[in-house]
Amino acid sequence: MSRQELLSPEGLRVDGRRANELRRISCRASVLSSADGSAYYEQGNTKVLVAVYGPREPRNRSLMQPDRAAINVEFNVAPFSTSERRKRSKGDKRLLEIASFVKQTFEGAIQTSVYPRSQIDLYVHLLQHDGGTLEACINAATLALVDAGISMADYVCACTAGFIDDAPVLDLNFVEESSIECPALTLAVLPRSGRLALLQMESKIHASNVDHVMDLAIEGCKHIHAKLDRAVLAAANDLADKLSQ
Repeated sequence: MSRQELLSPEGLRVDGRRANELRRISCRASVLSSADGSAYYEQGNTKVLVAVYGPREPRNRSLMQPDRAAINVEFNVAPFSTSERRKRSKGDKRLLEIASFVKQTFEGAIQTSVYPRSQIDLYVHLLQHDGGTLEACINAATLALVDAGISMADYVCACTAGFIDDAPVLDLNFVEESSIECPALTLAVLPRSGRLALLQMESKIHASNVDHVMDLAIEGCKHIHAKLDRAVLAAANDLADKLSQ
């Protein structure tokens, strides 16, 4: 796909957004009664469901840490998540890679020392894929962890950004991130401190453009933080209403 198709002369992208616009975000917590914490998260047409269990006794006692909790992340893709109908094995390299990124991101945000000799399990399910899988998984996991009452230093908010025809663009969809014309990165931050939790790049961005792309991604994270905060407040209000009945 050419640059002309990715970004029109009027500055519109393939889905009609401006360069600095996020896709529509819809999210809610406490969607699974059987989990300690859960969340459903949509960003555009990318849809993710996360369930959190724990802190609990580790299933494999050899992984038990005497001074902190172990974090386990399992990532699965629904066979119907894309137009290509195929079931991925648990050993799929891409699945393991995304699970590893999510785990690394939260190891620095969860206060694991509060839960020694225990394990926190995150089960991340991609229900529909239209770009920005990693950012959606991180944002959904944040919401589920807060719902589970897991002690964290801060929210972790993630967003992608890329570069098309001399213009930084925010929150890439599948068409954009699949194009060689759009180098991109995924960035996760702790909003209150501004500390980076993750910076992941699968393509090369010229050094002169990196700061512009990162600044745009950080701005996107601030908007996502506000969305997650409202979802947490809505879940808390729902719980308060149930307890008062």
